[in-house]
Amino acid sequence: MMDVLQSIGYGIVALAVLVVVGLVVLTKLGDATGGDANTTAVYLSEQLGSSGLSGWVPAVIAVAIGALFLSYFMGRKR
Repeated sequence: MMDVLQSIGYGIVALAVLVVVGLVVLTKLGDATGGDANTTAVYLSEQLGSSGLSGWVPAVIAVAIGALFLSYFMGRKR
């Protein structure tokens, strides 16, 4: 069970790193191009941020840990 929790932790850290790198790249790209591209880059960075993809991370963690505990206790009865 700890191996599964550890792999979930690695996945969460990898997602966080990807979101941060994506935000930095989009912000720098928008600053360099200006105009409509900057508006698009800001919109995309908002979609990656807490109101978008990153906002689902706590829900995914809760569901994954709940499923692990349920499978552990269901397997223990058999």
